[in-house]
Order: sequence, then C-alpha cells, then structure tokens
Amino acid sequence: MNLGRYYYTLRYLKICQLFYQIVYRMKKLIRHYIGFRYPLLLPQKGIPLSFYSFISKYNCLYGNDIFYFLNQRSKFVHWDDEKYGKLWSYNLNYMDFLHQDNSSFELGRYWINRFIDEIRYNKNGLDSYPIALRGINWIKFISLNYSNISLEEKQKWNASLYAQYKILQDNLEYHLLGNHLLEDAFSLLWAGLYFGDELIFRKAERLLFKELEEQILPDGAHYELSPMYHEILLDRLLDCINVSKCNYRFDKQILLTSWLEEKAILMLGWLETIIYSDGSIPLFNDAANGIAPTSNEIFAYAHRLGLIWTKVPLKESGYRKFLSSRIEFIIDVGVIGPDYIPGHAHADTFNYELRIDGVPFIVDTGISTYNKNKRRQYERGTSAHNTVTLEDMNSSQVWGGFRVAKRATIVFLLEGEGEVRAIHNGYADIGVKHERIFRKIGDSIVIFDNLLSTKSVQGINTIIFSPSVQIVSMENNLITTNKGKILMNGVDRIWLEECEVSDSYNVCLSTHKICCLFTSNMEYSIYIYDKLK
Repeated sequence: MNLGRYYYTLRYLKICQLFYQIVYRMKKLIRHYIGFRYPLLLPQKGIPLSFYSFISKYNCLYGNDIFYFLNQRSKFVHWDDEKYGKLWSYNLNYMDFLHQDNSSFELGRYWINRFIDEIRYNKNGLDSYPIALRGINWIKFISLNYSNISLEEKQKWNASLYAQYKILQDNLEYHLLGNHLLEDAFSLLWAGLYFGDELIFRKAERLLFKELEEQILPDGAHYELSPMYHEILLDRLLDCINVSKCNYRFDKQILLTSWLEEKAILMLGWLETIIYSDGSIPLFNDAANGIAPTSNEIFAYAHRLGLIWTKVPLKESGYRKFLSSRIEFIIDVGVIGPDYIPGHAHADTFNYELRIDGVPFIVDTGISTYNKNKRRQYERGTSAHNTVTLEDMNSSQVWGGFRVAKRATIVFLLEGEGEVRAIHNGYADIGVKHERIFRKIGDSIVIFDNLLSTKSVQGINTIIFSPSVQIVSMENNLITTNKGKILMNGVDRIWLEECEVSDSYNVCLSTHKICCLFTSNMEYSIYIYDKLK
C-alpha cells in the first residue's frame, strides 16, 4: 500500500466529504444488518409543469429494447447490466431515451412501468446520480403527456417518483460534491415544483445558491475544467431556468430564477469563447464528443429562454486561446481543478490543442473509458498530452481511475500580447520545475520548454497528431507533414511512436506522436503551409 499516495489524496478533501463518507458507509452497514429497505411507493400528487421546448437527447433506444450508449450496443438484459461497465448501466438508468426525437408515448410508458415493476432489484438505478437525472426526465415526460396517462398510472408513477426523491434527499452526494451535488440540486428544484413541495424546493434553492457560487468560476467556467461537463451542466441549468420561469409556485422564486440566469450567462460566455469555429469543444480533461448537447443546441436553447450574453476573457479557468485567420490554439496553464474533487482531471499541465483552417492538427488524446484500467490510467497521464514528461512520472499523481495525490500547481504566470509564460512545480519531488513559454507569431506557434533545476535534467516532449495528419519526413530536426512543419532546436533525439486517440467513448483512432528527448531546455516552432500549397 502506498501510504504517501493515500495521504496526498485524502489531505485535500473537505471535512464534510470525509464526514459523509463515514456516515454513508456506516448507515449502509447498519441498514443491511437490520434489514432496512426504503419504501418504493409513497403516494403524492404531482402537478404537471409548463416549459419552453428543451434540447432533445441523443438517440439511444432502437426498436423496442436495443440500447446504445457510449458507442456500445446491447439488447436489454436488466437494469444493472455492467458488461460494458458501470457508466453504461448508469446511462440506461438515466432514461434519456424518453426524450430522443423519435420516442413515442407508448414506448416511454412501457419502460417507466417496467422500471417501477423491477425497481426492487435495481441497485444502480437507486444510486443518487441516476435518480437525479432520471427524475427530471420522468417529470418532463409526465408533464408533456399528462392527458394521455390514466389516473391509475399517474398515481403509480408519482408514488414511485416521490419515493425515489426521498431516497435522493437521504443520500445527497456530499461525499463527492462537485457536479454530482449540483445535479442533485437541479433535480430537487424540478421535484419541488412538480410536487408543490416547498421543503424540497427550499433545499434545492439553498444548494443551488451555494454550489453555483462555488462551482462557476468568475470567467464562467465550471470549476472541474472539463468542457464536456461544462456543457452538460449548462444544459441542466437552462432546464432549471426554463421550469422556474414557467412555473412560479413559491415565494421569492423570482430571485432564484434571476440567480440561475446570471450564472447561465457567465457559462454561455465562457463556452462561446472556448469552442472552436465549428462549435466543437477542446477535449481537455475528461471530455468526449457525443455526450453533452452541442454548443449550437445550447445557444439556441438559451435564446429561446431570452438570455443574452457575450464572450468573456479566459482567466480563472487557466485556459487561454490564440487566434489568427488560419489557426486556433488553446492552451492550459491553470490548476488541474478543485483540490477536493479532481476525479475528472488529467496530469496535463501546459497541454494544448492546435487547429489549422478549422481542422485538428495537434490534439489531446481524449478519453475512451471510465473503467479503472490501464487505458484510463494512460489517458489521464502526462505522456498522453502535449507537454513534458520527466522520468516516466506524471506531473500530477493520477491514479485509481478518478483520484489524484500530489498535483501540479502554477507558481508563475506572465501574459503578454501573443505570449504566455508559466511555471509549474509538478516535478518538485525530483528537484525540477517546468517552465513553458507559448508564443503566437502570425500564423506560427513557438513553444519553449525549460527544466529549472540545479542539475542537468532530461525530459521527453510529446506532440500528438490528429489521425488525419500524415508524416511526410523526419530529418535534420524537421518534421514535415501534410498540413505543416515542426522545427526542433536543442533536441537530443527524436522518434515517432504509434498511438491511439479518442474523440468519443470506446472509439480509439490510430495516429502518431512525436517524442523529443532533450536536456534542460528546447524549443520548437510550428509552421503552417501557404493556402496555395
């Protein structure tokens, strides 16, 4: 057992996380011993809600019982089916398929009834996170189809839904915090309005004021610094604005709605700043395509809700963006995320992505899995990013799928026109700090790396190409590709490695990365071809 790793992992947790980890584990143990079971039906009347049209979900149900999540397809077996991992089972239990474009009332009715009939044997479905996401989906479905639902079914569905929310209230994710607790709060807002339950509503109100204030940074980014989760949470925030604006049921609710709008406007501004010209997101930290709504869908939704926003300067998120008429260059010179919830963070300090004429050239490895395996460890590691690795170490000690022990911090940051200089201490254990300077000169990029140490130190610089990039030649420290050239200076050795990158879950695409061994410092320049070439 690596006690040091556990120490540096636990030392950053908030006291409430540790407290609820203990409380929830003890409660589970005691309840198992005494045979406690939550009631799964609690009669309660629901009041159908009104709302503007929201964003449809990705198609995930084909035919009557073929489900497709995370690019993996399976016929329905049971709700706890984990042959493709726990996240696949969670997606099944969210029941997003209720709101895919080709969904029908009869099919939704069948699956809600089946879920209720089989709920007692469904472990994953009664976890807090799936309850929170499924609860909103059910309330939307019931409200949209209220006149088609029989009185008997209304009573049955409402009784199950209310019982599920009681389970959620008893197991709010204080032990995790971050996006999990925020999703709980969003869902409680919907439940409070749907059931006309002021106690639930006030709980949601308190959580939303507190968590949004903490989780949305001043520049508008969600503090876990995953563009994918930013879009997911922004979509849910817009849902809450939608339902709160259209269903005023509690005193001073308008104040909460205004607060939600204020935070959404910030998040919209950050999103519009960080995305590429085609609307796609950089794949920093845990981020993949095909999970969150697209930025265009989010912007259209926000306009339907009457929101107006402008781009914001990137600051607290640690991301920076350089633009020219030909290139889009996004860099990471920030912390890996909030110290107490780094589960979606990567050891990628000073990572970057580069697009030429709107097409990916240098890319992040991305993520293909949440399963706790070698691939997950690699994708979070430093060598899977466009930055410098020392002695096979990670700049931040990622481990266990979603954990981080020691983590890199930025100890120096200086910005000027077309230039960012920063230093991180992720290699302090071996007496080294990593300095990187990013410069944009016209349509060219220059990157300088300096290993600050009292001794001579060797590092490996990694540059990961998009699968569409073809390596034409490598000679005299010049790498020539079909899209541009990279000239190296101060390099001891250069070699090419085959690797895989992922732009979506469970999809790995073959490509190449350049590895550059250097001593103490090096520089490389990226030149793009004239458009005529």
